[in-house]
Formats: sequence, C-alpha cells, structure tokens
Amino acid sequence: MLPVSIFFRIFASNKQDIMKKSTLALLCLLLSVQAIAQMRWSQQYQTYIDQYKDLAIREMQRYRIPASITLAQGLFESRAGLSDLAVKGNNHFGIKCHGWTGRSVFHDDDASQECFRAYENAFESYEDHSKFLAGSQRYSRLFALKTTDYRGWAHGLKACGYATNPNYANKLIEIIELYRLYQYDTAKDYDRFMVQRSGTDKPATPGGTLHPIYIYNKNYYLYAREGDTFKSIGKEVGISYRAIARYNERDRRDMLHRGEVVYLKKKQKKAEKTYKRRPHIVRAGESMYDIAQKYGIRLKSLYKKNRLPKDYQIKVGDSLRVY
Repeated sequence: MLPVSIFFRIFASNKQDIMKKSTLALLCLLLSVQAIAQMRWSQQYQTYIDQYKDLAIREMQRYRIPASITLAQGLFESRAGLSDLAVKGNNHFGIKCHGWTGRSVFHDDDASQECFRAYENAFESYEDHSKFLAGSQRYSRLFALKTTDYRGWAHGLKACGYATNPNYANKLIEIIELYRLYQYDTAKDYDRFMVQRSGTDKPATPGGTLHPIYIYNKNYYLYAREGDTFKSIGKEVGISYRAIARYNERDRRDMLHRGEVVYLKKKQKKAEKTYKRRPHIVRAGESMYDIAQKYGIRLKSLYKKNRLPKDYQIKVGDSLRVY
C-alpha cells in the first residue's frame, strides 16, 4: 500500500496534467470558434460573387484557371471590391507592377508605397490576372491540374509564391467552400451580358457614372435616377430601350423616377422560392404593378396566380400569392 504522502503527490501531479489538458482543449475550442467566426457568410461577398462569377467562368474557359480560384482570390485580395487597390485602381488581385507600362497606383504592402497595376475597370483586372498566371513559368505546373482541383490550385499558388501570407491557401479554400464557389468550376456557359458589364465603372457621360447592376430572381436590375428614360438606360447597358420597356411592362416613352426598379431581362412568372409560403400583404399606396416589380414577376402572372380580373382594385390587407 502506498504511503499517504506519495499518494497525494501522484494525485497532485495527475491533477496538474488534467488541468493542463483541459486548458489546452479550451484554447483549441476558442481558436476553432474564432476561425468559424472569421468564415461567417457576408452579403458583401455574395454580392461580389453575383457580379463577377460569369466573368470568372469566362476566364476559366479561356485560360483553364478554376473559376472558384479566380473568385476566391478576387474576394480575398480586394476585400470584395472594397480595398484601396480595387477602389483606386480596379486591381482585384493585388498584382504588382513587375515591368508594367500602364497606369499604376502606390500602396503599402510588404514594403512602403509599392507599385501596383491599375486598370480602367474590373474586366481588365480579371483578364490581366489570367494572363499573369498563364504567361508565367512560375505558375506553369498549376495548369497540369484539373480545373475542378481547387485545393491543388490554392496550395500551388501559395507554393509558387503568389502571396506571402502563410495561410493564403487555407483562406482561399475556406472562401470557396463557404460560398460553394466550386459549383462554377463545372459551368459550361456564362452570361455574356454580365461579362461585358462587369466592372465598367468609368463615367458614362460627362459628370455621370454608370448605374450599378444588381441580381434578383434570376434577373438583372438597376435603380432609375431622376431624369432617366428607357432610351437613356438602353443606350448605357447596350440593350434595346423598347425591349427594356417591354420587360418592365411600360410604355417606351415613359419618364422614370428616382428609385424605380428597372429590369434588364424578361421577368419571371413567380417570385423566388423563399416566398412559396409567404404571401404578400398589401400596404397603403401599393398597386399590383408595384408588387410585381418588387418580386420581379410579370404583372399578368400576379393576376393569374390570384385569380383576379384585370380591373380588380386591391385593398390594404389583401393577401396575394407571389410564388
């Protein structure tokens, strides 16, 4: 039988080990929670993806760089288009000058005031990113990988020296998996309209800027400004103004007012699936047309879904199916 003094020494020793292990486990848990918090879904990131996914798919089909990798790099390097480099120089990928003869901007990075490439728009930045990777011997071995091997590409970019951040590969993979960007690596086609329109943020007219384009219910839309007409919008986006007026169920000569939603493709017959069991409750001042525009659906479909005659006058509190 062990002496009492030895027994307590063993117990104290084991107790210290248990406390150390518990502390270590708690620390690991906190780090895991912190990592999860850092990967939290962001609307800003999703908006960026919606705007540039078609451009990334186009680049993949031309240069064999996974669309998921291009998008993840664009998101991470430009902070979803909000970084100084993206705002001042439309540089979405943090590419430094390296013999660049075009416009440039200066930014603190590994050293103070380093030279970075600047572009007229995001389209040029995406194209130059593809050429930068495809035309460099440093990254040549990556092109032996499949376009669906985003993990191989992420680790390969870090190994080839694209970034100095030791967690660069893991960050790209986290973004790709959180936002399911890998789904674009098997895409067979892209939306040419969005490719042509992506990032064209130079002035449309002296003193004016292009309308930002948004995505909703499988459609593209913008908000009208005071003085806009279907003709002026059509000229800007390169779509027949007669077609735009038709998509919005309006007369092509109508003057638009600030804040009106203008769809750039034919509207859907029903709202997004999230409204399957959520009817619209009519509010004061709303018309059937207002409601159709709100959900991106055709006015004719809204009447049909609710079995209403075209001369029906809706009332505050009416419940309308939109899906």
